[in-house]
Amino acid sequence: MALQFEAFCAGGLAPGWSLLVQGQSDSGDDKFEIDFLSEAGDIAFHIKPRFSSATMVGNACQGGRWGEEEVSSIFPLSLGEPFEMEVSSDAEHFHVYAQEHKVLQFPHRQRPLAAITRVRVLSDRNLAQVELAKRGLSWGDRGY
Repeated sequence: MALQFEAFCAGGLAPGWSLLVQGQSDSGDDKFEIDFLSEAGDIAFHIKPRFSSATMVGNACQGGRWGEEEVSSIFPLSLGEPFEMEVSSDAEHFHVYAQEHKVLQFPHRQRPLAAITRVRVLSDRNLAQVELAKRGLSWGDRGY
């Protein structure tokens, strides 16, 4: 998979951060994923829509070991159609929405949240838009 987006979160993740991804799912291949990474190189949160099984899968990899997958059968994405996914964070969970439907709530396995310093989106498809923001304050917004 090709890297489509990568951003560093100055000061690390905190409640209120949100990642919005828009694109087109024009293949049956499961070649799209979002990863939130810690400064130590762990994958604090990995979310992957699996079109082949119509499931949304969340997991974390800490110390080189994957944890138990959390699988949701709520899958509002359709092949050949544009999609929108949003991942937000509060103090206890990541919340994943697809097409404005909540599809997964994943407990934070990485503590403290501030140790999560990078987010990346991998995909073999070109994405229309990727935006990382904190409640009304977008990257590059100087508050004018």
